[in-house]
Amino acid sequence: MSVQSDAIEDLRASVGLRIADETLLRTLAAGLADVEKLLRETARSDVRAVHEAAAHLFEAGGKRFRPLFTLLAAQFGKGNHEGVVTAATAVELVHLATLYHDDVMDEATMRRGAPSVNSRWGNSIAILTGDFLFAHASRLVSELGTDAARIIAETFAELVTGQMRETAGPADGEDPVAHYLSVIAQKTGSLIATAGRFGGMVSGAEPRHVDALRRFGDIVGTAFQISDDIIDIASPSHESGKTPGTDLREGVRTLPMLYALADPGTDPRLVELLAGPITEDVLVDEALELLRKSSGLDRALGTLSDYARRAREELSALPASVARDACEAVAEYLVARTR
Repeated sequence: MSVQSDAIEDLRASVGLRIADETLLRTLAAGLADVEKLLRETARSDVRAVHEAAAHLFEAGGKRFRPLFTLLAAQFGKGNHEGVVTAATAVELVHLATLYHDDVMDEATMRRGAPSVNSRWGNSIAILTGDFLFAHASRLVSELGTDAARIIAETFAELVTGQMRETAGPADGEDPVAHYLSVIAQKTGSLIATAGRFGGMVSGAEPRHVDALRRFGDIVGTAFQISDDIIDIASPSHESGKTPGTDLREGVRTLPMLYALADPGTDPRLVELLAGPITEDVLVDEALELLRKSSGLDRALGTLSDYARRAREELSALPASVARDACEAVAEYLVARTR
């Protein structure tokens, strides 16, 4: 099988892009190959320690959803070209930079099946590597013009604000569910919204189509986090490929948990277990069983379905095409992956 055929098969299996159109698949695969090349060129440094730390997450792989969406959004304009690849690479650099910083804050030891940078080189190197990638993302975006530079700066602010609000928690009297949804919109939705906006804008799509892609990306980004929340509770490890209960172990209250805590009829034992991080496997299993029976999981599934519906509605503003079909497949996959 050729390298391009391998890339196309990877695309077929990734993030709901069940694309039948071979031309679009080849276009996206070629664009992602260009992004991978530019990522590695950008992360290169004559300083060995900087180069190794910056390249660490690239080598660990990832779905590359953000650059993929940038390339897909460009199909509503003039398609992929050097500027679109630059934009796609920049949004992935920003995403990777946030992962380096997140691992320090979370004291994570693993990332994508490999030791995290903070566990291997220490917190200082991890933070500085994230800063290094942010700097190079800004440099790339500067090549796209002042509007793009302003947009990425606004996105940086959204990402940081979302992280700070998550760390601080909801204010007194603030609805915890509303707070959580707004936080994940900032932390996840904002960058995916920018990916869609960049793809459309740099490719010369009509302004109304660019705005629809931005709104779609914002909703889809938030929905992906909700679906991850559900999978962490509802899916056995042999189905999801992930160890369930990770959020419980870290003491993170995700949407299904917040809904359960808001329900007066929730089992008091579950409320007790959700009071803080759970370190014992047997207690994690108990909490998972109670969450699967709670109203919180069903309500979270309902919220996810609503986000998927809203995402599809945004696509109605875009012209009918195989690219729009691919976007619709993403919206449908959000719900399907949790079943």
